Amino acid sequence: MATGPIVTLTINPALDKSANVDRIVPENKLRCDTPNFEAGGGGINVAKAIHRLGGNPTAIFTIGGPTGQRLHKLVKSEGVETLVIETKQWTRENFHVLETSTGFQYRFGVPGSELMPTEVRSILETIEEFDPKPSYIIASGSLPPGAPADFYGQIAKIAHKQGARFIADASGDALKSATEAGVYLLKPNITELSQLVGVEKLEMDDVDDAARALIIRNQCEVVVVSMGAMGAMLVTEDQVEHIPAPPVKKKSAVGAGDSMVAGIVWTLSQGKSLREAVRMGVACGSAATMSAGSELFKVQDVNKLMDWLNRYGKRYSGNS
Repeated sequence: MATGPIVTLTINPALDKSANVDRIVPENKLRCDTPNFEAGGGGINVAKAIHRLGGNPTAIFTIGGPTGQRLHKLVKSEGVETLVIETKQWTRENFHVLETSTGFQYRFGVPGSELMPTEVRSILETIEEFDPKPSYIIASGSLPPGAPADFYGQIAKIAHKQGARFIADASGDALKSATEAGVYLLKPNITELSQLVGVEKLEMDDVDDAARALIIRNQCEVVVVSMGAMGAMLVTEDQVEHIPAPPVKKKSAVGAGDSMVAGIVWTLSQGKSLREAVRMGVACGSAATMSAGSELFKVQDVNKLMDWLNRYGKRYSGNS
């Protein structure tokens, strides 16, 4: 069982505002209901989800201006320990709209505000000086303007020095830089996996070989390929297993990937196997889709889905 703390890092957080409207019609004045505010950003979502499962993570993130202060209060209101780096620019604000007549969700995201070089250095120093040394560092989400393309690669090197397991959940050059430095676990979807191995498209029969190629290159030790409604594929040097997703009524996809990462890390921190961890990750990710807007999962939903996986999961999984 891991003894050090779990640390999450979010350098491009957002204050997420969500509301419902009957129908989206161009150029009409649309009457939304009362908006709901949530603290958004990959690492923040992971920290909130781990806390819901019973963990005590520390969420490290940037904040700026009134939106940043509100975001900080929202994270603290959930009981999550925080360590913030203040920035000159305001924290961004995103907007999610649910069209109730169709069930369609529209997600409007804006770029993050530019980080100053001094702010980038402050983030790196905060991770380097974190005490006690963490057992897991999870960096999740996009990079804002001003952050170097190899930022996650730099975090990976710090994690190696600290003896922490580093998990990167990103895309594009940010993810590539992390894998070049080497990480413990990657959670790409199939499109991201194809980009990492340099092919235009992957067929399902090629997914395990592509994931194992990353392991052979020493870019990571574990790959968990997120496959949406099909669940996930766990790949290590000597193990391949498909974990099916329980059937659920989907309301929103916001936070599902972050919830999956949280379930995996929390379970591993309890000394459980990778197989058990990925099952919990799939349960958490699926449960998150049952919640509306930008809410994360409800623990009772996770427990129900874990019961389904324990009862029926083997019927739908494939091992090799």
